Amino acid sequence: MKLCKPSSKLNSMKKIGIYSGSFNPIHHGHVMLANYLVEFSDLDELWFVVTPQNPLKKKEDLLDDDERLKMVQLALGDDPRIHVSDIEMHLPTPSYTINTLTSLSEQNPDVEFVFICGMDSLQNMKNWREYQKILDNYELLVFPREGYDGGELVNYPSVTVLKTPILEISSTFIRQCVKDGRDVRHFMPEKAFAYMKEHQFYM
Repeated sequence: MKLCKPSSKLNSMKKIGIYSGSFNPIHHGHVMLANYLVEFSDLDELWFVVTPQNPLKKKEDLLDDDERLKMVQLALGDDPRIHVSDIEMHLPTPSYTINTLTSLSEQNPDVEFVFICGMDSLQNMKNWREYQKILDNYELLVFPREGYDGGELVNYPSVTVLKTPILEISSTFIRQCVKDGRDVRHFMPEKAFAYMKEHQFYM
């Protein structure tokens, strides 16, 4: 699996979804959502953007950037529709979504980037840096999250709410299970799970 790099060879106005997160670790819920989006929306591709260490979080709560990136690569395999980007690892920290989207757009002027987020993120988006700029310059594809309705931004013109399957698997749950010595092999893509187990992450 190759990292997504800026390219002048991208087709004119290719539409690419940006799905960012810590993926700590990646699990089947993430991958199934990505699969749904590239098959049931008008996206040409989807890029997983692995976010770097947040200085406001304890280091032990988040696996090293390179290890999380590696697990995402292993989880996705060679699917030509879905790729991995490490762009936020080369931007100033802490990471802000508007900076990521702006940088991607500048590097790939012939690509229309679409931001993917959950209903919980949309509901709290007014707390984000320059959130209005995100809403005014990018299409948002929003997937449902249990207990969230998206708040007042749900009807914003650039927002499209999807009826994706709700699969309530969390990375927090997986980390706790691993810490407790439980076997969660069927909650994660096989190669990502094997890599996590081999290196004894989260134990």
